[in-house]
Amino acid sequence: MRLLTELSARADAAFDNAHHAKLRGRLWGALSGTDYDARHDTDEPPGFCFSLVFPPHDMREGDQRWLLVASPDEQLLTHVARDLKDDRELNVGEMPFRVEAVNALAPDVGEPGTRGTLESGTGVVVRIPPWQREHYGIEGDHGDSATFWRPEHTMEPFRKQVRANLDRKHGLFAPDYLPGPSDTDGELFEEYDLLKTYALPVDVTEGQRMTYVVSKWELGYRVRDDDHRRHLNLALDCGIGERNALGFGFVNIQEGDDGQ
Repeated sequence: MRLLTELSARADAAFDNAHHAKLRGRLWGALSGTDYDARHDTDEPPGFCFSLVFPPHDMREGDQRWLLVASPDEQLLTHVARDLKDDRELNVGEMPFRVEAVNALAPDVGEPGTRGTLESGTGVVVRIPPWQREHYGIEGDHGDSATFWRPEHTMEPFRKQVRANLDRKHGLFAPDYLPGPSDTDGELFEEYDLLKTYALPVDVTEGQRMTYVVSKWELGYRVRDDDHRRHLNLALDCGIGERNALGFGFVNIQEGDDGQ
């Protein structure tokens, strides 16, 4: 499930390409004082992800923009929707908006047999743990920190890390009796079309800026069965890869696909 929020610019403003942390602050603020607030300081996936404000262009006062917030948890989205409606002033760094409307959406990749494409609306963060670098033939002095995936590392670690990450989310947000992505045969996606890889400086906390290496993708799929459908829809609700609560890994069904 997701919320589509319609915004109007309250003043002329330049578009800020790195406004991840600003949006994250508003969303966690909406969850403050709820049961979800406890997830804020854990290493577990938060159970939500979000787009950046789009379309990503400089704006004039009165221009229309949009924001999407997704989660498998309807109650979590209810808290966010209530906050956006109660306080319609949304300041995203130097970009001031007014919330005009908040509507619920329920995208679905489609029934078994459906073909489609998920496209990453924000960059995907995939990191390779130090103890797995040798297995993937990654050489060089990378220190003790995880290594950001780059095209020269080949597709194998990207596919495996995305799948393992979705396994983790499945374990947290899906019923225990249902099989996760690694419990079923077949890949999540049939096609991995890399659009670009780039480095992006991000304010991860107050006063702490880090540079993330992220990638954008078009991910082709054919829904094999009901389990595969559920896994792909979980990716729509939670995002793929890491740092979803910073706005990374948000995916959409490509417009015009059967699953739209």
